[in-house]
Amino acid sequence: MKVEIKEVLTAREYLSFVKFAEELYKDEPNWVCPLRSDELSVLRRDKNPSYEYCLAKLFLAYCDGKVVGRVAAIVNHKSNAVWNEKRLRFGWFDFIDDYSVSEALIAKVEEWAYELGMEKVSGPQGFNDMDKQGLLVEGFEKRATANTLYNFAYYLEHLERLGYCKEVDWIQRVLTVPELMPEKIAQFSEIVKERFGLRILEKVTRKDLYKFAIELFETYNKAFASLYCFSPLSPKEYKLLVKQFVPILNQDMIVILLDKRDQLAAFAITMPSIAVALQKAKGRLFPFGFIHLKKALANYEEMEMNLIGALPEYRNKGVNAIIFHQLNIQYVKYGVKKLVSYPMLENNESVQRIFDYYPMAPYMRRRCLVKHINKSN
Repeated sequence: MKVEIKEVLTAREYLSFVKFAEELYKDEPNWVCPLRSDELSVLRRDKNPSYEYCLAKLFLAYCDGKVVGRVAAIVNHKSNAVWNEKRLRFGWFDFIDDYSVSEALIAKVEEWAYELGMEKVSGPQGFNDMDKQGLLVEGFEKRATANTLYNFAYYLEHLERLGYCKEVDWIQRVLTVPELMPEKIAQFSEIVKERFGLRILEKVTRKDLYKFAIELFETYNKAFASLYCFSPLSPKEYKLLVKQFVPILNQDMIVILLDKRDQLAAFAITMPSIAVALQKAKGRLFPFGFIHLKKALANYEEMEMNLIGALPEYRNKGVNAIIFHQLNIQYVKYGVKKLVSYPMLENNESVQRIFDYYPMAPYMRRRCLVKHINKSN
């Protein structure tokens, strides 16, 4: 197959870049279609504040005038500075099952990486850790969550053939919510609160969310600082996230843990699953997409963990018991049956121990692959 690679430059090409995945996965029941408006807001440099510290190029693969693949190549200068490395990331990597297509796309990514003096290429990754990342390698029979990637099984074979190997894995678990919280967890929760002078912010109001939102993301930056390829969010980035998400959050599904000075010590954000609603919306908010989403946000049977974190000084101190004891109270009240975790690094034991109190099962596994490059590549 003769493949032509073109850089995405026009508004029409950006839309083609987003719509290609919709066409590729139209018959896959476990793929969750993102909103086109959300995708374009991340990919376009006039919309995404991450471009203040990132370089990016988007490429489309064509065969006989038809789009057959896509990829985004990204350099996160902030992350590279923090980790003292020369890494180029690739994301939004989708292609038909033809090696000539995946090979041509990755060759273009590696060519640009070499021009920039990079020493390694890795992915799938986004601009920062709030973007979807990780190649699905286990759990293809399950529906993806709203904030994760889904891909065909053949992707891994293509990347390994192209010289990429595992760097890290993220795992997701699905947790069954008990109707009654084990008494020992309730007791332990009280002990931890008393020992460290912590308290839960009761009856969180919308005003509280806006008040603590900025502090929450500052805590997020500290809590995740030591994790793989992490780069702290900028004020512009987390202010944009606050604007997007605070209006749709149910305050009862959030835990804000304060210290003796009423400063934020830990937090957890969960939301009803909107995966099925996004599938029904098919990338569009209008005319009916917003209706599906509104209904999903009022259905609490299945929840998704979006974010959880604690300041480093409270890590491994038992604050997870406080958080989940409080969440469990609300989950029982709202009739929640299960909770799907966000992707957790497989070697991040402190985060994984958060979920030890619950019956759980593996859900999905995703992988970041890496290749060291040089002129001979």
